Amino acid sequence: MEITSSLITFLSFQPFLVAAIVTVLCLLLALRAVRSVQFPYLDAPQTDGVDSDASAKKVCNCVCSCNGGFGAPDSEATVAPYVNGGTASMVEKASSVAVAERLTGASMMEQLVPEITTHALSYLDFPSLCRLSMTNSLMRKAANDDNAWKALYHKDFTLEQDSVTPANGWKAYYAATRAIVTMNADFFSIIKERSLPAMSHFWLNADYVKCVHASGEPFSGYNAVIQSWQLAFNWEHGFNFQVRDVRARVMTDTAWVTMKTYVDIDSGPFNVTNVFELHNGRWYMVHHHSSVMLIDGEVDEPIVHA
Repeated sequence: MEITSSLITFLSFQPFLVAAIVTVLCLLLALRAVRSVQFPYLDAPQTDGVDSDASAKKVCNCVCSCNGGFGAPDSEATVAPYVNGGTASMVEKASSVAVAERLTGASMMEQLVPEITTHALSYLDFPSLCRLSMTNSLMRKAANDDNAWKALYHKDFTLEQDSVTPANGWKAYYAATRAIVTMNADFFSIIKERSLPAMSHFWLNADYVKCVHASGEPFSGYNAVIQSWQLAFNWEHGFNFQVRDVRARVMTDTAWVTMKTYVDIDSGPFNVTNVFELHNGRWYMVHHHSSVMLIDGEVDEPIVHA
């Protein structure tokens, strides 16, 4: 009876024993697989002398570029191509660039060559370029590049002044040209509004200022010029100007603007030239000339402004 009860007890614990043995075998196999993947040279056949090193190199022919890696790559392994076509030297250069970017905090655009950066900035308008210069010091340096402002000047104004070398750089020249173009637009706004006080403040109070209206009659001196505009504003017709082909040239204290104007009455377009002078930090008009354009060699009936 005792033997029978012992046998029954052993058989009742047999499934647990079998499961434990299987679990131990699985752990042993897993440890062997991990060791063979991470440390393949441990399983390599060992021989005496030089053959031992040669066997290890044949088993592991990889290149480890990380610090503290196992094994030192030989001269042939350092030039072995990677799967993506690169080499060890290319990987080291890429790593150095990545480290430099993390240290300096520079973005990809900030690391571009100046020519590419200038070309990219040429697609921005005036407000966007100014906002970009306020982001950080590197972008401020790129946005203040003289070539970028030269490209923006040619895009916004004219290509005629490609050979010009501004004394204070293209950024200052762009700002001065924009100020003159704005003044020129204000001149036509005053004409549309027929504001004599605004026209009086617009002209320089000097005896050498001149104004030639489309009638061809010249007026010289500040008082005569303002009186001519008073007569023009009393004219019954309106002034609905369309200004096109504006070209500005700015010097140190002198600027002139040429353009074509089209009026909403039965007449041809006009050639207009406005000249400005800088006095005490402000631009004043000193000369205005308007004449009818020639069309097919003939001059249309002029409009009498005064």
